[in-house]
Amino acid sequence: MIKYHPNSELLLQYVQGALPASISVAIAAHLELCAHCAEHTETLEGQCAHSAFADEQIEASALEHACEQSQLQDELGDEYAAMLADITADDLRDDFSIASSKELRFGDKTITLPRALSHIGMGRFMQAGKLARSRLELDEGSMRTSLLYIAPGGTIPEHTHTGFELTLLLDGNFSDEQGTYEPGDFMWLDHRHQHTPYTEHGCLCLAVVNSALHFNKGLSKLLNPIGELIY
Repeated sequence: MIKYHPNSELLLQYVQGALPASISVAIAAHLELCAHCAEHTETLEGQCAHSAFADEQIEASALEHACEQSQLQDELGDEYAAMLADITADDLRDDFSIASSKELRFGDKTITLPRALSHIGMGRFMQAGKLARSRLELDEGSMRTSLLYIAPGGTIPEHTHTGFELTLLLDGNFSDEQGTYEPGDFMWLDHRHQHTPYTEHGCLCLAVVNSALHFNKGLSKLLNPIGELIY
């Protein structure tokens, strides 16, 4: 059962098209996995559409009044009707089809990605121990979007974040000090949080970060000088 979701503010920004592409992609992938958020988003879309049409009606009324005052209403109406006739008379139609979602294979395990990720280019997986990372081809300055696979028994040393870290669990499960996460869980962490992710059976995550991890304890602190390269 999915326990962690994007908040209503994020979903509204998603509907309004106000988010960076990487975060929008993560939310779109979450919506494919979470019926609750998909329904909430549909409601927000309806509210935004109603508000937009209401604004257009107000603008249309103001324009109509101006046309009446300037005696141009008939002329503009004729032009609009001609334009609409030209548009609707075009019989050409574009055919669109949704390509099959990409599949990833790790050993004998095959993972099907959400459709939201199926058309985004991916770099080859770079592996270090039980962690493998593929960078998604989204050019957004300091923001990095990756697929992270942690093999069974893998862990990431305790760390916090110098920026934010968005994690969407796509397959498998992992645990940290806060609990256990299942596919579809959407987590947003920043400098206020520190955790030690561990997976018993392996997991695949979509991760979006805008700055390096900061490791807190023991020998893992030695990784901090190259933190920029890690993220």
